[in-house]
Amino acid sequence: MNRRTTRTLAAALSLTAALAISGCSSDSGSDKPEKPALTVSGAFMPEPVNDKMAGGFMVIKNGSGTADKLTAVTSPLSDDVQIHETKNQKMQQVPSLDVPAKGELKLERGGSHVMFMGLKNKPKVGDKITIELRFEKADPVKVELDVKERTHNPQNENSH
Repeated sequence: MNRRTTRTLAAALSLTAALAISGCSSDSGSDKPEKPALTVSGAFMPEPVNDKMAGGFMVIKNGSGTADKLTAVTSPLSDDVQIHETKNQKMQQVPSLDVPAKGELKLERGGSHVMFMGLKNKPKVGDKITIELRFEKADPVKVELDVKERTHNPQNENSH
């Protein structure tokens, strides 16, 4: 091998190494999981009967390919906002609820929902209640719950 061939080979190896390193670094960016893209719709609270407790309902949609979990809810209305699920006709507090990738979490009457315990005041129909949803991966989401009549059923609105 002459000196020119050695230099050409060394340059080719250097270029190959540089391309391989830059390729790895751009791949590592795509290996990072996509942050969940969450949106909330249909958020409401039936007017509470008293100031002891109230429920919150909504649909949390995940438009991304990364699953997430609803882990906490905060609100100025209550210092004790809980995440509940209903199984076998029994309501129980849970630490989190799954928000599936490319799917949705329905918080609805008779199913999973948000429970406000020990209300600081009793909201009336027409009021708006601010909450913040916290997730395992996604950034927090601020939501306004419309206070509706106690008998409000969102399924009936879709039949117009």
